[in-house]
Amino acid sequence: MNYLDLNIEEIHLALVEKKVTCLELVKEALKRAKEDTNNDFEIILEEEAIQKAVELDKKDCPKDNIFYGIPYCAKDNFSTKGYETTASSNILNGYVPLFDATVIKLLNEKNAILIAKTTLDELAMGGTGTSGHKGITFNPYKNDHTTLIGGSSCGSCAAVAASIVPFALGSDTGDSVRKPASYGGLVGFKPTWGLISRFGLFPFAPSLDHVAYFTRSVKDASYALDLLSVHDDNDYTSYRKERNSVLFDENNISTSKKVGILKEVYDSIDDETLKTSFDKLVNKLKEVGYTVDFVSIDKKLLSSIYPAYIVISSAEATSNNANLDGIKFGPYYDGKTYQEVMINARTNGFSSLIKRRFVLGSYALMKENQEEVFKRAQKVRHLIVNRTNEIFNDYDFIIGLAAPSVAKKVGEVSEQLSDKYLIADNYLAIGNFGGFPSITLPLGFKDGLPFGVNLTSKPYSEKQLFEISYKIEEITGLRNLSVNNKKEGL
Repeated sequence: MNYLDLNIEEIHLALVEKKVTCLELVKEALKRAKEDTNNDFEIILEEEAIQKAVELDKKDCPKDNIFYGIPYCAKDNFSTKGYETTASSNILNGYVPLFDATVIKLLNEKNAILIAKTTLDELAMGGTGTSGHKGITFNPYKNDHTTLIGGSSCGSCAAVAASIVPFALGSDTGDSVRKPASYGGLVGFKPTWGLISRFGLFPFAPSLDHVAYFTRSVKDASYALDLLSVHDDNDYTSYRKERNSVLFDENNISTSKKVGILKEVYDSIDDETLKTSFDKLVNKLKEVGYTVDFVSIDKKLLSSIYPAYIVISSAEATSNNANLDGIKFGPYYDGKTYQEVMINARTNGFSSLIKRRFVLGSYALMKENQEEVFKRAQKVRHLIVNRTNEIFNDYDFIIGLAAPSVAKKVGEVSEQLSDKYLIADNYLAIGNFGGFPSITLPLGFKDGLPFGVNLTSKPYSEKQLFEISYKIEEITGLRNLSVNNKKEGL
């Protein structure tokens, strides 16, 4: 048995029972990381990880610390003290932070072992896993470099899907963990906005940004939130009230809950294989006691999610990345004046995608355009959140396919303005617009590639969300899915 193919809960038990050591886990994780050819990593921390594992093996694994000795990865937009952190952008090449992000600090305190920083779409902008400065990150389910894993948290997703680690940090601004999780057959979870500190996460669009992560089971996702959900004075948006435990009893889950399916999202999907699996799941949920109904959101509103998201996120990104000027961080480019240095740095340091986002964001923020562009996008966001809250007055969860298809091949990505793209491919951003907790789970396979289902619920209802997700895992049989542990699903 290779213990890295198990989930965190199972690995922890093996460590407690001394069936495996931290060093054995780390060496195997490093071996798999170095053998991986899917472009998952920005930097592998071999020496540091081995040194920490040796130290941890001098003590017994505590029964009450489930992350003790667990190898993990972090998306390379989390600040890590003493280690280069580039957010997969040339403009940050060589940047070494002086502090750890709060989530890194919390994991270090629990003696989890960081083995690598993972690739992403540059500065976390984009959803394909193709725009980072090291190139495309590929899907490990097709070991021929033909298929995408999605983004922006591409490297973290691929590393967990390939059983290199059982847990990896990501960030989710529109769907950047939850959609790749569908393409990688994983649990991808983001909590209520503000529940996990964003201190040390490079900002993209702070009103939308969430710390998020990948696991291979719902229970592992609940353990991670239990650890990471603490108030942080370094983050002024950090939730200040007392936190309720999100850990749940799998033998005492109420199924007398109401679930809504967004009809317009369902109707915009044309892949009958995915819809058939989804329909089977819905019927199974009804059989175990859940009430499941179709509900509606104005199609015009749903079609406005993508343009509103692009305007808001680009505007916030333009402002938040103004400090990337070639002087404070990253490589220095010559120039006779500050303006020349900045122009040279930003011309050479950013990809064309980032430049387009910044141009759009600057345009939206210009005084003469704010009312027509930026404020209109904010109004659309407000209308969408209001309608979603109305649904949550009557339903506990919203459920739908996490993506309208399995992962696309390289070169197939298209942004045609169809209902399928505008609605089914982008509706997960509702979770970011309203700061709602949201989770993606594996549902089935098509042509050897996984696809997933997504659930979203009202703020601070993470425990209920984990409970129904655990029930779905029981129905699909896809708990602890990975490339090394393939199953069928619905």
